[in-house]
Amino acid sequence: MKNFYEQFKTPLVTIAVIFVALFLYTRFAGPIPFSVNSVQTTKTDLFSANGEGKATAVPDQATIDAGVTETATTVSDAQNKVNTKAQKIINAAKTLGLTDKDIKTTNYSVNPNYGTGEIMPMMYPQRGGNNITGYTATQNLEINVKDLANVNKVIDTATQNGANLVGGTNFTFSDSLQTKLENQARQTAINQAKQKAQGLASAAGLRLGRVVNVVENSSGFPRPMMLQADSLAKTAESAPTNVTPGENTVTINVVIYYETY
Repeated sequence: MKNFYEQFKTPLVTIAVIFVALFLYTRFAGPIPFSVNSVQTTKTDLFSANGEGKATAVPDQATIDAGVTETATTVSDAQNKVNTKAQKIINAAKTLGLTDKDIKTTNYSVNPNYGTGEIMPMMYPQRGGNNITGYTATQNLEINVKDLANVNKVIDTATQNGANLVGGTNFTFSDSLQTKLENQARQTAINQAKQKAQGLASAAGLRLGRVVNVVENSSGFPRPMMLQADSLAKTAESAPTNVTPGENTVTINVVIYYETY
């Protein structure tokens, strides 16, 4: 029986020769070229469908813009008049349950009046002179009312205590109610979009794959109600204010994107 060396001599020599040949080839001729074919496919066709959802409710809070404007021959007199009336309005509002955090100043300004009684005549130089005849001070307050039963009372109280500017009453949703309505409208919009997608895909002979994207747009917020000057005068003198919130609708629009087969 041949010994181990004699048995494997020929294969070992062959392997050694192959390695030496590969070494010499790569040493003088460079790397052995390999060819690899790569095919990459990306499916970019998407199918989309839109849906709209709505949720309606009565606003549960309001913001009232009220203010005071006064004219005097000196800056200090104009400011004193405005400050006194503004503080009176604030104190009266607190008797209705409002606190300091519910009332904030949104504007405080003092401007000179010129010859014709107009402010800043440089905007209309042909109308007046350069002589200052007095000063107008203005303070605007934003009053947040969380109990809608007090909205009309707050307006009446403000005008009765010196407010001669009422810019508007903005009925709004509290954060919790706004979130609740948005969730309701969003679910309706998504359900509608899914139903529409299934119907369109079926009619077109397509098979829907997974959802790859959802885009949302929202709208619908309570709008301010303006109180005109003649209404302001009537409020202060006779009939109480009767401002009602009505209803408002939150609208959510969504677009759902699918892969298709």
